[in-house]
Amino acid sequence: MSLVLFCLLLILILVNVPIAVALAIMTVVAMLASGGVEALPNVGLVMFSGATKFPLIAIPLFILAGTIMNTSGISRRLVAFASAVFGFIRGGLSMVSISASMFFAEISGSAVADVAALGSILIPAMKRRGYTRNFAAAVTSSSATLAVIIPPSIPMILYGVMSGSSVVELFVAGIIPGVIGGLLMMFVAYLWARRANLPMEEAFRIRHVAETFRDAGWSLLLPVIILGGIFSGWVTATEGAGIAVLAALFIGGVVYRELDLARLRRAMLECGHQTAVVMLLVAASALLGDYLTQVRVPQQVAAAIIGLTDSKLAILALLNVFLLVIGLFLHSAAAIILVVPIVMPLVQAMGIDPIHFGLIVTLNLGIGQQTPPVASVLVTACSVAKADIWAVTKANLGFIAVLMAVLLTVTYVPSVSLFLVELFYR
Repeated sequence: MSLVLFCLLLILILVNVPIAVALAIMTVVAMLASGGVEALPNVGLVMFSGATKFPLIAIPLFILAGTIMNTSGISRRLVAFASAVFGFIRGGLSMVSISASMFFAEISGSAVADVAALGSILIPAMKRRGYTRNFAAAVTSSSATLAVIIPPSIPMILYGVMSGSSVVELFVAGIIPGVIGGLLMMFVAYLWARRANLPMEEAFRIRHVAETFRDAGWSLLLPVIILGGIFSGWVTATEGAGIAVLAALFIGGVVYRELDLARLRRAMLECGHQTAVVMLLVAASALLGDYLTQVRVPQQVAAAIIGLTDSKLAILALLNVFLLVIGLFLHSAAAIILVVPIVMPLVQAMGIDPIHFGLIVTLNLGIGQQTPPVASVLVTACSVAKADIWAVTKANLGFIAVLMAVLLTVTYVPSVSLFLVELFYR
Protein backbone atom coordinates (compact mmCIF):
# COMPACT_ATOMS: atom_id res chain seq x y z
CA MET A 1 0.00 0.00 0.00
CA SER A 2 2.77 2.43 0.92
CA LEU A 3 4.53 1.79 -2.40
CA VAL A 4 1.30 2.42 -4.32
CA LEU A 5 0.78 5.70 -2.51
CA PHE A 6 4.34 6.81 -3.18
CA CYS A 7 3.93 6.02 -6.88
CA LEU A 8 0.70 8.05 -6.87
CA LEU A 9 2.59 10.97 -5.32
CA LEU A 10 5.34 10.78 -7.97
CA ILE A 11 2.77 10.66 -10.78
CA LEU A 12 0.97 13.73 -9.44
CA ILE A 13 4.26 15.64 -9.11
CA LEU A 14 5.36 14.63 -12.62
CA VAL A 15 2.12 15.97 -14.12
CA ASN A 16 2.87 19.29 -12.41
CA VAL A 17 0.40 19.11 -9.53
CA PRO A 18 1.73 21.32 -6.70
CA ILE A 19 3.49 19.21 -4.07
CA ALA A 20 1.20 20.31 -1.23
CA VAL A 21 -1.90 19.42 -3.24
CA ALA A 22 -0.34 16.10 -4.29
CA LEU A 23 0.40 15.21 -0.66
CA ALA A 24 -3.17 16.01 0.37
CA ILE A 25 -4.67 14.00 -2.51
CA MET A 26 -2.44 11.02 -1.77
CA THR A 27 -3.38 11.08 1.92
CA VAL A 28 -7.11 11.39 1.29
CA VAL A 29 -6.96 8.44 -1.13
CA ALA A 30 -5.11 6.40 1.51
CA MET A 31 -7.66 7.35 4.18
CA LEU A 32 -10.54 6.33 1.91
CA ALA A 33 -8.86 3.02 1.12
CA SER A 34 -8.18 2.14 4.75
CA GLY A 35 -11.09 3.71 6.64
CA GLY A 36 -13.77 4.65 4.13
CA VAL A 37 -15.62 7.97 4.06
CA GLU A 38 -15.99 7.90 7.87
CA ALA A 39 -12.31 8.97 8.07
CA LEU A 40 -12.82 12.18 6.08
CA PRO A 41 -14.63 14.52 8.55
CA ASN A 42 -11.38 15.12 10.46
CA VAL A 43 -9.39 16.20 7.39
CA GLY A 44 -10.05 19.92 7.74
CA LEU A 45 -9.48 19.94 11.49
CA VAL A 46 -6.17 18.07 11.25
CA MET A 47 -4.88 20.38 8.51
CA PHE A 48 -5.92 23.51 10.39
CA SER A 49 -4.41 22.44 13.70
CA GLY A 50 -1.20 21.34 12.00
CA ALA A 51 -0.72 24.71 10.31
CA THR A 52 -1.49 26.86 13.36
CA LYS A 53 1.25 25.76 15.74
CA PHE A 54 2.82 28.75 17.50
CA PRO A 55 6.46 28.20 16.36
CA LEU A 56 5.33 28.33 12.73
CA ILE A 57 4.49 32.03 13.11
CA ALA A 58 8.25 32.66 12.87
CA ILE A 59 8.27 31.59 9.21
CA PRO A 60 6.20 34.44 7.68
CA LEU A 61 7.88 36.93 10.01
CA PHE A 62 11.42 35.97 8.96
CA ILE A 63 10.32 35.94 5.31
CA LEU A 64 8.85 39.43 5.73
CA ALA A 65 12.05 40.70 7.37
CA GLY A 66 14.02 39.38 4.39
CA THR A 67 11.73 40.94 1.78
CA ILE A 68 11.89 44.30 3.58
CA MET A 69 15.70 44.07 3.46
CA ASN A 70 15.54 43.53 -0.29
CA THR A 71 13.58 46.73 -0.88
CA SER A 72 15.09 49.13 1.64
CA GLY A 73 18.80 49.29 0.81
CA ILE A 74 19.94 46.99 3.62
CA SER A 75 21.29 44.31 1.25
CA ARG A 76 23.18 46.87 -0.84
CA ARG A 77 24.95 48.28 2.21
CA LEU A 78 25.96 44.81 3.40
CA VAL A 79 27.50 44.12 -0.02
CA ALA A 80 29.42 47.43 0.04
CA PHE A 81 30.89 46.67 3.46
CA ALA A 82 31.87 43.12 2.50
CA SER A 83 33.52 44.48 -0.67
CA ALA A 84 35.60 46.93 1.37
CA VAL A 85 36.77 44.09 3.64
CA PHE A 86 37.52 41.39 1.04
CA GLY A 87 38.10 43.39 -2.16
CA PHE A 88 41.89 43.32 -1.82
CA ILE A 89 42.00 39.50 -2.10
CA ARG A 90 42.21 37.86 -5.52
CA GLY A 91 38.69 36.68 -6.27
CA GLY A 92 37.45 39.10 -3.63
CA LEU A 93 34.11 39.72 -5.30
CA SER A 94 33.18 36.05 -4.98
CA MET A 95 34.17 36.24 -1.29
CA VAL A 96 31.94 39.30 -1.01
CA SER A 97 29.09 37.13 -2.31
CA ILE A 98 29.82 34.42 0.26
CA SER A 99 30.20 36.77 3.23
CA ALA A 100 27.14 38.82 2.25
CA SER A 101 25.13 35.60 2.01
CA MET A 102 26.22 34.67 5.52
CA PHE A 103 25.09 38.06 6.83
CA PHE A 104 21.81 37.91 4.91
CA ALA A 105 21.16 34.37 6.13
CA GLU A 106 21.27 35.65 9.72
CA ILE A 107 18.19 37.75 9.02
CA SER A 108 16.03 36.05 6.38
CA GLY A 109 16.65 32.32 6.97
CA SER A 110 15.73 31.65 3.33
CA ALA A 111 18.21 30.56 0.65
CA VAL A 112 15.89 31.52 -2.21
CA ALA A 113 15.40 35.01 -0.75
CA ASP A 114 19.17 35.25 -0.29
CA VAL A 115 20.06 34.43 -3.89
CA ALA A 116 17.27 36.58 -5.29
CA ALA A 117 18.32 39.63 -3.25
CA LEU A 118 22.09 39.40 -3.53
CA GLY A 119 22.30 37.76 -6.94
CA SER A 120 20.67 40.73 -8.65
CA ILE A 121 23.46 42.93 -7.23
CA LEU A 122 26.51 40.66 -7.30
CA ILE A 123 26.12 38.50 -10.42
CA PRO A 124 26.14 41.49 -12.86
CA ALA A 125 29.07 43.01 -10.92
CA MET A 126 31.07 39.76 -11.16
CA LYS A 127 30.40 39.46 -14.89
CA ARG A 128 31.68 43.02 -15.42
CA ARG A 129 34.89 42.14 -13.55
CA GLY A 130 35.72 39.14 -15.74
CA TYR A 131 34.02 36.27 -13.88
CA THR A 132 32.18 33.84 -16.14
CA ARG A 133 28.43 33.96 -15.78
CA ASN A 134 28.48 30.27 -14.81
CA PHE A 135 30.91 30.74 -11.93
CA ALA A 136 29.11 33.92 -10.79
CA ALA A 137 25.82 32.03 -10.63
CA ALA A 138 27.48 29.03 -8.94
CA VAL A 139 29.15 30.96 -6.11
CA THR A 140 26.02 33.02 -5.46
CA SER A 141 23.79 29.94 -5.44
CA SER A 142 25.98 27.73 -3.25
CA SER A 143 26.75 30.46 -0.70
CA ALA A 144 23.02 31.19 -0.40
CA THR A 145 22.52 27.59 0.73
CA LEU A 146 24.38 28.49 3.93
CA ALA A 147 21.05 30.07 4.91
CA VAL A 148 19.68 26.59 5.68
CA ILE A 149 22.17 26.06 8.52
CA ILE A 150 23.09 29.58 9.69
CA PRO A 151 20.45 30.80 12.15
CA PRO A 152 17.67 31.75 11.81
CA SER A 153 16.84 29.00 9.33
CA ILE A 154 13.32 28.36 8.05
CA PRO A 155 14.04 24.65 7.33
CA MET A 156 15.26 24.31 10.92
CA ILE A 157 12.03 25.83 12.21
CA LEU A 158 10.05 23.30 10.18
CA TYR A 159 12.25 20.44 11.39
CA GLY A 160 11.87 21.60 15.00
CA VAL A 161 8.08 21.60 14.70
CA MET A 162 7.94 18.23 12.92
CA SER A 163 10.37 16.51 15.32
CA GLY A 164 9.43 18.27 18.57
CA SER A 165 13.00 19.58 18.94
CA SER A 166 14.13 22.93 20.34
CA VAL A 167 14.34 25.49 17.54
CA VAL A 168 16.79 27.59 19.54
CA GLU A 169 19.15 24.62 20.01
CA LEU A 170 18.92 23.89 16.28
CA PHE A 171 19.87 27.50 15.55
CA VAL A 172 22.89 27.29 17.86
CA ALA A 173 23.96 23.96 16.37
CA GLY A 174 24.15 25.51 12.89
CA ILE A 175 26.65 28.25 13.78
CA ILE A 176 29.94 26.30 13.62
CA PRO A 177 29.05 24.22 10.50
CA GLY A 178 27.85 27.41 8.78
CA VAL A 179 31.09 29.28 9.49
CA ILE A 180 33.18 26.27 8.39
CA GLY A 181 31.19 26.04 5.16
CA GLY A 182 31.62 29.75 4.45
CA LEU A 183 35.39 29.67 5.01
CA LEU A 184 35.84 26.58 2.83
CA MET A 185 33.80 28.19 0.04
CA MET A 186 36.03 31.27 0.22
CA PHE A 187 39.08 29.03 -0.15
CA VAL A 188 37.58 27.34 -3.24
CA ALA A 189 36.75 30.77 -4.71
CA TYR A 190 40.32 31.94 -4.08
CA LEU A 191 41.78 28.90 -5.85
CA TRP A 192 39.48 29.46 -8.83
CA ALA A 193 40.42 33.16 -9.00
CA ARG A 194 44.15 32.34 -8.99
CA ARG A 195 43.68 29.83 -11.79
CA ALA A 196 41.62 32.33 -13.81
CA ASN A 197 44.13 35.11 -12.99
CA LEU A 198 41.41 37.50 -11.84
CA PRO A 199 42.47 40.91 -10.52
CA MET A 200 41.97 42.27 -7.03
CA GLU A 201 38.91 44.50 -6.78
CA GLU A 202 40.41 47.35 -4.77
CA ALA A 203 43.21 48.13 -2.36
CA PHE A 204 42.49 47.63 1.31
CA ARG A 205 41.84 51.05 2.86
CA ILE A 206 40.93 51.43 6.49
CA ARG A 207 39.07 54.65 5.77
CA HIS A 208 36.88 52.94 3.16
CA VAL A 209 36.19 50.03 5.51
CA ALA A 210 35.23 52.49 8.24
CA GLU A 211 32.95 54.44 5.89
CA THR A 212 31.09 51.36 4.64
CA PHE A 213 30.90 49.98 8.17
CA ARG A 214 29.35 53.21 9.36
CA ASP A 215 26.88 53.17 6.47
CA ALA A 216 26.01 49.48 7.08
CA GLY A 217 26.20 49.71 10.88
CA TRP A 218 22.45 49.56 11.41
CA SER A 219 22.20 46.62 8.98
CA LEU A 220 24.92 44.77 10.88
CA LEU A 221 22.97 45.30 14.09
CA LEU A 222 20.07 43.21 12.79
CA PRO A 223 21.62 39.76 13.36
CA VAL A 224 22.97 40.94 16.72
CA ILE A 225 19.50 42.02 17.82
CA ILE A 226 17.75 38.91 16.50
CA LEU A 227 20.21 36.20 17.48
CA GLY A 228 21.33 37.91 20.68
CA GLY A 229 17.76 38.00 21.94
CA ILE A 230 17.08 34.38 20.95
CA PHE A 231 20.31 32.87 22.26
CA SER A 232 20.21 34.81 25.52
CA GLY A 233 16.75 33.43 26.25
CA TRP A 234 15.13 36.85 26.41
CA VAL A 235 12.85 36.00 23.47
CA THR A 236 11.70 32.85 21.71
CA ALA A 237 12.52 32.22 18.05
CA THR A 238 9.00 33.38 17.15
CA GLU A 239 9.33 36.58 19.16
CA GLY A 240 12.77 37.11 17.64
CA ALA A 241 11.18 36.93 14.18
CA GLY A 242 8.74 39.66 15.20
CA ILE A 243 11.64 41.80 16.42
CA ALA A 244 13.38 41.21 13.08
CA VAL A 245 10.41 42.68 11.22
CA LEU A 246 10.22 45.72 13.50
CA ALA A 247 13.98 46.28 13.24
CA ALA A 248 13.92 45.97 9.44
CA LEU A 249 11.01 48.44 9.24
CA PHE A 250 12.79 50.93 11.50
CA ILE A 251 16.17 50.68 9.74
CA GLY A 252 14.76 50.68 6.21
CA GLY A 253 12.07 53.30 6.78
CA VAL A 254 13.42 55.63 9.47
CA VAL A 255 17.22 55.31 9.35
CA TYR A 256 17.84 54.77 5.60
CA ARG A 257 14.53 56.30 4.46
CA GLU A 258 14.30 53.99 1.45
CA LEU A 259 11.20 52.06 2.51
CA ASP A 260 8.13 53.86 1.21
CA LEU A 261 4.59 52.50 1.11
CA ALA A 262 4.93 51.13 -2.43
CA ARG A 263 8.04 49.14 -1.54
CA LEU A 264 6.48 47.93 1.70
CA ARG A 265 3.42 46.76 -0.22
CA ARG A 266 5.64 44.86 -2.67
CA ALA A 267 7.54 43.25 0.19
CA MET A 268 4.34 42.18 1.94
CA LEU A 269 2.87 40.70 -1.24
CA GLU A 270 6.04 38.70 -1.85
CA CYS A 271 6.02 37.55 1.77
CA GLY A 272 2.37 36.49 1.48
CA HIS A 273 3.10 34.44 -1.63
CA GLN A 274 6.09 32.62 -0.10
CA THR A 275 4.24 32.03 3.18
CA ALA A 276 1.19 30.59 1.43
CA VAL A 277 3.35 28.00 -0.35
CA VAL A 278 5.06 26.89 2.87
CA MET A 279 1.95 26.82 5.04
CA LEU A 280 -0.08 24.84 2.53
CA LEU A 281 2.73 22.28 2.62
CA VAL A 282 2.61 22.25 6.41
CA ALA A 283 -1.16 21.72 6.45
CA ALA A 284 -0.95 18.86 3.94
CA SER A 285 1.92 17.29 5.87
CA ALA A 286 -0.05 17.40 9.11
CA LEU A 287 -2.73 15.31 7.42
CA LEU A 288 -0.15 12.88 6.06
CA GLY A 289 1.61 12.63 9.42
CA ASP A 290 -1.66 11.86 11.19
CA TYR A 291 -2.41 9.06 8.71
CA LEU A 292 1.12 7.59 8.90
CA THR A 293 0.94 7.56 12.68
CA GLN A 294 -2.37 5.70 12.64
CA VAL A 295 -1.06 2.97 10.31
CA ARG A 296 2.35 2.85 12.08
CA VAL A 297 4.44 3.34 8.95
CA PRO A 298 7.31 5.11 10.81
CA GLN A 299 7.65 2.24 13.27
CA GLN A 300 7.63 -0.29 10.42
CA VAL A 301 10.36 1.64 8.55
CA ALA A 302 12.47 1.83 11.72
CA ALA A 303 12.10 -1.90 12.36
CA ALA A 304 12.99 -2.76 8.75
CA ILE A 305 16.20 -0.69 8.77
CA ILE A 306 17.28 -1.94 12.19
CA GLY A 307 16.69 -5.43 10.85
CA LEU A 308 19.31 -4.73 8.18
CA THR A 309 21.94 -3.31 10.53
CA ASP A 310 22.19 -2.07 14.09
CA SER A 311 25.32 0.03 13.42
CA LYS A 312 24.66 3.72 14.08
CA LEU A 313 27.33 4.72 11.53
CA ALA A 314 25.79 2.53 8.83
CA ILE A 315 22.30 3.84 9.56
CA LEU A 316 23.55 7.44 9.37
CA ALA A 317 25.10 6.61 5.99
CA LEU A 318 21.80 5.09 4.77
CA LEU A 319 19.87 8.14 5.99
CA ASN A 320 22.31 10.46 4.21
CA VAL A 321 21.88 8.60 0.91
CA PHE A 322 18.10 8.57 1.35
CA LEU A 323 17.95 12.31 2.11
CA LEU A 324 20.28 13.19 -0.77
CA VAL A 325 18.03 11.29 -3.19
CA ILE A 326 14.89 12.91 -1.75
CA GLY A 327 16.58 16.31 -2.08
CA LEU A 328 16.99 15.77 -5.82
CA PHE A 329 13.22 15.75 -6.31
CA LEU A 330 11.62 17.72 -3.47
CA HIS A 331 12.02 21.24 -2.11
CA SER A 332 13.52 21.33 1.38
CA ALA A 333 10.25 22.27 3.13
CA ALA A 334 8.33 19.48 1.41
CA ALA A 335 11.09 16.96 2.08
CA ILE A 336 11.29 17.82 5.79
CA ILE A 337 7.54 17.62 6.15
CA LEU A 338 7.32 14.30 4.31
CA VAL A 339 10.40 12.50 5.66
CA VAL A 340 10.95 13.61 9.27
CA PRO A 341 7.81 12.01 10.76
CA ILE A 342 8.74 8.74 9.05
CA VAL A 343 12.38 8.50 10.18
CA MET A 344 12.17 10.01 13.70
CA PRO A 345 11.25 6.68 15.38
CA LEU A 346 14.39 5.18 13.82
CA VAL A 347 16.49 8.15 14.97
CA GLN A 348 15.14 7.80 18.51
CA ALA A 349 15.61 4.03 18.54
CA MET A 350 19.28 4.39 17.58
CA GLY A 351 19.92 7.07 20.21
CA ILE A 352 20.81 9.74 17.64
CA ASP A 353 20.53 13.24 19.10
CA PRO A 354 17.56 14.94 17.34
CA ILE A 355 19.49 18.24 17.17
CA HIS A 356 22.43 16.47 15.52
CA PHE A 357 20.05 14.79 13.10
CA GLY A 358 18.40 18.14 12.35
CA LEU A 359 21.71 19.46 11.02
CA ILE A 360 22.13 16.32 8.93
CA VAL A 361 18.66 16.78 7.42
CA THR A 362 19.09 20.47 6.62
CA LEU A 363 22.55 19.98 5.09
CA ASN A 364 21.38 17.12 2.88
CA LEU A 365 18.44 19.15 1.65
CA GLY A 366 20.69 22.20 1.23
CA ILE A 367 22.78 20.13 -1.18
CA GLY A 368 19.53 19.24 -2.93
CA GLN A 369 19.02 22.97 -3.56
CA GLN A 370 22.14 22.81 -5.75
CA THR A 371 21.56 19.55 -7.61
CA PRO A 372 19.10 19.27 -10.54
CA PRO A 373 16.42 18.46 -11.47
CA VAL A 374 14.61 20.54 -8.80
CA ALA A 375 17.50 22.65 -7.37
CA SER A 376 15.30 25.61 -6.37
CA VAL A 377 18.17 27.90 -5.35
CA LEU A 378 20.34 27.00 -8.34
CA VAL A 379 17.44 27.65 -10.72
CA THR A 380 16.91 31.09 -9.17
CA ALA A 381 20.61 31.96 -9.58
CA CYS A 382 20.58 30.74 -13.20
CA SER A 383 17.53 32.89 -13.87
CA VAL A 384 19.27 35.99 -12.52
CA ALA A 385 22.51 35.22 -14.41
CA LYS A 386 20.69 34.10 -17.58
CA ALA A 387 22.89 30.99 -17.58
CA ASP A 388 22.35 27.33 -18.49
CA ILE A 389 21.60 25.21 -15.43
CA TRP A 390 23.90 22.33 -16.47
CA ALA A 391 26.83 24.65 -17.22
CA VAL A 392 26.38 26.31 -13.84
CA THR A 393 26.17 22.89 -12.16
CA LYS A 394 29.57 22.01 -13.63
CA ALA A 395 31.04 25.25 -12.26
CA ASN A 396 29.34 24.53 -8.94
CA LEU A 397 30.97 21.15 -8.30
CA GLY A 398 33.71 22.58 -6.07
CA PHE A 399 31.17 24.30 -3.83
CA ILE A 400 28.95 21.21 -3.73
CA ALA A 401 32.05 19.30 -2.61
CA VAL A 402 32.41 21.79 0.26
CA LEU A 403 28.81 21.19 1.32
CA MET A 404 29.39 17.42 1.15
CA ALA A 405 32.53 17.77 3.28
CA VAL A 406 30.61 19.76 5.90
CA LEU A 407 27.82 17.15 5.81
CA LEU A 408 30.22 14.26 6.41
CA THR A 409 31.97 16.19 9.19
CA VAL A 410 28.69 16.98 10.93
CA THR A 411 27.44 13.40 10.47
CA TYR A 412 30.45 11.60 11.90
CA VAL A 413 31.85 14.25 14.27
CA PRO A 414 28.70 15.25 16.19
CA SER A 415 30.62 17.64 18.45
CA VAL A 416 31.00 20.04 15.51
CA SER A 417 27.28 20.80 15.66
CA LEU A 418 26.61 19.97 19.32
CA PHE A 419 29.55 21.73 21.00
CA LEU A 420 27.81 25.09 21.49
CA VAL A 421 24.49 23.41 22.33
CA GLU A 422 26.11 21.36 25.11
CA LEU A 423 28.11 24.38 26.29
CA PHE A 424 25.14 26.69 26.73
CA TYR A 425 22.00 24.56 27.02
CA ARG A 426 22.87 21.16 28.53
